[in-house]
Amino acid sequence: MSLNAGDDAPTVAASNQDGEEVTLEFEEPTVLYFYPKDDTPGCTVEANQFQRERETYRDAGVDVYGVSTDGVDSHRSFCESEGLEFDLLADPDAAIADAFGVELRDGKTARTTFLLADGEVQAVYEGVDPDGHAREVLFDALDDGLVTLPE
Repeated sequence: MSLNAGDDAPTVAASNQDGEEVTLEFEEPTVLYFYPKDDTPGCTVEANQFQRERETYRDAGVDVYGVSTDGVDSHRSFCESEGLEFDLLADPDAAIADAFGVELRDGKTARTTFLLADGEVQAVYEGVDPDGHAREVLFDALDDGLVTLPE
């Protein structure tokens, strides 16, 4: 069972696509989206749409991270082939997925997204449709007043 809105966000650490250790405490607004596998159709759509919205997320002060059980090399290849400019975190032992209560199916994370800020979960999206999801999360964060865009 995944974490719910209002739950404390766990501090997590993992290697990104460049092999650099990233530690997240989720004090600042952050989207953490779990996806099943690099270079698959739905995951590619979702990643590309987060990339397309990246500038607006940045303007709103929101960091975006993708997480899957794929390793650093797979993430590096995926970022290079798709031109992704945000971090993908390698979670091969599913420690991050476990910390967030994200279900595993055949060793792959279920498509689940968390909107986090102030050290807690603000919103949870389960059973995500990858097409349009990046914009949905952004608009929800804006509508809920969690973030604002500069004038």
